[in-house]
Amino acid sequence: MKKTLFLVLLASASFAVQSCSPFQVKTDYAETANFNQYKTYVFRTDDLKLNDIDKDRVLNEIAKNLQSKGMTPSQASDLIINVKASHKKIEEMSSSSPFGMSVYGGSFGWGIGMSRTWGRYNDDYNSGTLTIDMIDAKTQKLVWQGIGSGISVDSPQSKQKEIPQIVAEIMAYYPPQKGK
Repeated sequence: MKKTLFLVLLASASFAVQSCSPFQVKTDYAETANFNQYKTYVFRTDDLKLNDIDKDRVLNEIAKNLQSKGMTPSQASDLIINVKASHKKIEEMSSSSPFGMSVYGGSFGWGIGMSRTWGRYNDDYNSGTLTIDMIDAKTQKLVWQGIGSGISVDSPQSKQKEIPQIVAEIMAYYPPQKGK
């Protein structure tokens, strides 16, 4: 009974933390894959178009997460981890109009006022996406994929903080819990 209660509380806390995340994370996996057989991995970074600092951040965080799941790096590996990064420019435009009306009322009468606010601003920024593909080394088939988006790539301080967070959120779904 205590174990069941603990698991329910843990699941609730996990959901609460994930629902507050600024990132969007999606995962998919091959239902026929036996994830218990994967114990070793090797990185393939041909598609990882990042500067050396960010590349090291991403790979170190993935390695740390895999190590916590009992996996070790090896050239003769069970899994090939292919990591990709991309970004897109987000353009948000806001404006306010000088045309607004307010009606005032009181004990001495009524009046109408006009707003004098006029403004327009653009908020352009780059949003990054990180994709982690896990490929079975024997069959060369994709068995698991995690995609996280919403990294603020314009600020080095944001990337330094957000890369570990988004990798942890993506890797929280590996290995997949089949049937969920």
